[in-house]
Amino acid sequence: MYQLSNRSFNGRVRGALGLAVAIVLLSACATAPLAPTASLTAAREAIASAEQAGARQHAGAELDEAQQQLIKAERFVSNQQMIEAERFARQSRIAAELASARTESAKAAAINREMDRGADALIEEMRRTGDRQ
Repeated sequence: MYQLSNRSFNGRVRGALGLAVAIVLLSACATAPLAPTASLTAAREAIASAEQAGARQHAGAELDEAQQQLIKAERFVSNQQMIEAERFARQSRIAAELASARTESAKAAAINREMDRGADALIEEMRRTGDRQ
């Protein structure tokens, strides 16, 4: 008799544990993902860096795109749509990085043009001084 009641008790405990595990697993699946804080921060920092580098002048369209994507990401966060928020935050960071790259490229091209003009001026000066001798 003792064995029967002990088996019955063990069966109930196992059943209760199984039910508890199932509830925990289901509740874990039902919770919303966390806000993409790191991605949002990275996007904001990339935008600030691009602005500081002069992207407004050299890559305004890309910078505007980055800012619009960040606004969308923040909207999705406020609507508890974290997967979409993450996607738009990443797109924002990428657009800001593109703006930075285009800005650096434009600055490098301007420096190259200035160096070419300086070299041309030196060559012209050398021709003039060579003609006088």
